[in-house]
Amino acid sequence: MDEFSAKIEALEHLWMRAWMQRDRNQMKAIAARDFIFLLGSEKPTILDRASWLEAATTRFRCTGYRFDEVYVRRHGPVAVFATRLGLEATIGDHHWNGDSWVVDLWQKSKIKRKWKLVERVLSRPDSDARMPEAIRAMQLWR
Repeated sequence: MDEFSAKIEALEHLWMRAWMQRDRNQMKAIAARDFIFLLGSEKPTILDRASWLEAATTRFRCTGYRFDEVYVRRHGPVAVFATRLGLEATIGDHHWNGDSWVVDLWQKSKIKRKWKLVERVLSRPDSDARMPEAIRAMQLWR
């Protein structure tokens, strides 16, 4: 693994540990202002940054994760991170464990020159009809 790939993977682990520890400040520092979380499911659902930070520190809890083989590619000031993600999480009382595919888009900020997470796409073949509505309920703008 080259140095750049290792840097992005380290940021991914920092993000996931912050989620596990419900560390709002750390996630806020990593996420870009226009961060979007997209759940790719039968009914896709998005959370903006404010909704994600609220949900990830209260009712959408991560208790464990593992990355499979990691793919990182740089495109100038943008990087793509992709892997199969083994996730142990809960949304309220509902356990949400299993494998998903995650693709994250990172962008180097122009002012501080730090890498920021711009978008996370979590794709999961999920036939549980409750999940899209559970994610949608976390949208703060509704």
